Amino acid sequence: MTWPYPRYVAHRGAGILAPENTLLALDTGWRHGYRAAEVDAALTCDEVPVLLHDATLDRTTNGRGRLDKVCAGDLAGLDAGSWLDARFAAARVPTLADALQRCGELGIWLNVEIKPVPGHEVRTGERVAALIAQYCARAQQPDPHGAQFTPLPLLSSFSLAALAAARRAAPGLRQGVLFTRVPADWREILQRLGAFSLHCEHRHLDAGLARAIRDAGYGLLCYTVNDPARARELLDWGVDAICTDRIDLIAPGPPGPP
Repeated sequence: MTWPYPRYVAHRGAGILAPENTLLALDTGWRHGYRAAEVDAALTCDEVPVLLHDATLDRTTNGRGRLDKVCAGDLAGLDAGSWLDARFAAARVPTLADALQRCGELGIWLNVEIKPVPGHEVRTGERVAALIAQYCARAQQPDPHGAQFTPLPLLSSFSLAALAAARRAAPGLRQGVLFTRVPADWREILQRLGAFSLHCEHRHLDAGLARAIRDAGYGLLCYTVNDPARARELLDWGVDAICTDRIDLIAPGPPGPP
């Protein structure tokens, strides 16, 4: 299996350098040379996919309460940046559609983590996958000016139910299964879901397990790798990609495949 995506992925858009899961983060990662980003997608009460990591608005906005109790239109005025620094007060919670548009303009490949509010796993998987498939179908139409599009986004999730629902909604999109610790039955799980890759916490990976995953024909992405020496070690083991918060310390290297 040849990994067709960039090897260096900016965690939540730009790691620690900009408010996570915002268009500002995507812009910041791009300015640091990153052409790949990981973002989190969840549903509002009116089932609009937006970028948010937590089930609630409290940590990263000046709003309060669960995301599934708020409509997308109510998010537009929320401050999604001051929690990190007052100079980011203009940052907003973007829709997934807005993020796809910005990434298309900048040439950024996306790993979209399906991050359901508890109780909404199936519907979140369906809605996120369907929206991405629709956007990419339009974006992949022949361009008379010869524009080149980045590879299709890769979906990932800790929720197996969300991934199964996403597969049914958009079977053409590749998927990665997220684990903290890789379980003993990882092969069966990936095979059952028809997954393309395995994504895991780098501290719980060793060279032998990395080799076994690659030998089984799966891509391997590790998160969240913030030490340059550790990043080099993982890549030496055959890890295909690393997701990092420290885009200021870990250079993205040469551009990935077109």
